[in-house]
Amino acid sequence: MNNLHNTVPVVLSFSSFDPTGGTGIHADIEAIGALGSHCAPVICSIVPQDSVSIQRVAPIPSSLVTEQARAILEDMPVKAIKLGFVGSLDNIQAIHSILRQYPHIPVILDPLFIETETPLYTAEMIEAMRILILPLTTLCAANTKEIRNFTAGADSLEACANELLASELQYILLTGRYEHTPDIVNRLYGTHRLLQTYHWPRFPISIRGAGCTLTASIAALFAQNIDHQTAIHRAQAYTWDCLHHHYRIGMGNPIANRLFWARNGVNQE
Repeated sequence: MNNLHNTVPVVLSFSSFDPTGGTGIHADIEAIGALGSHCAPVICSIVPQDSVSIQRVAPIPSSLVTEQARAILEDMPVKAIKLGFVGSLDNIQAIHSILRQYPHIPVILDPLFIETETPLYTAEMIEAMRILILPLTTLCAANTKEIRNFTAGADSLEACANELLASELQYILLTGRYEHTPDIVNRLYGTHRLLQTYHWPRFPISIRGAGCTLTASIAALFAQNIDHQTAIHRAQAYTWDCLHHHYRIGMGNPIANRLFWARNGVNQE
């Protein structure tokens, strides 16, 4: 039997199943694998959708979410946990109970409070994420719309970040995807101050899977015990490359190409 210390680092990922393969657990598996870690997926909801819109959300029962997660945690040396869309208030509460039992494992959160015709989160779920999940989170990567949902009373983005950091959250990576700036400006906050600012060329179109790819990438690198700020920068660079090599296979927005490095190397003859 191989020594467990020599195995590929494991990332436990709680997320949704998107049948297009553009977002959710499929995105996590691709990104985490591409960066050298192993994704152990926990399906929290099934989201029937195409590349244009979401039809509905079908949460997995919280008992089954717990059963999936415990099966992995009791068998594999999990080095990081990634949280995407978890589907229901019951699932948020179940995941909170699990995280409390593994405080040594870094947690990376993608809040996914996106505006869709079929809302993903209720106000009650957002509040539960703020109270139950954020204090147990190492890094939250939120765009400017999402962070305002977490901190409705704050009067500036910096105040939003500092309010969240007060919950014992270690880092906020505030992404500028929805801001009206020539470049996308991402800001990393920690210890109640701005730690780093990153500038990335902006794409003229919206590409599906950006947030999933970014947070899964960070989780993959945290699992390898890479210095946190180095990992955060590397994950952004990888995500930008995935967006740059996007492809369109449906009638809606194109998909981030998380395996661009492999597909570009395949002989097309």
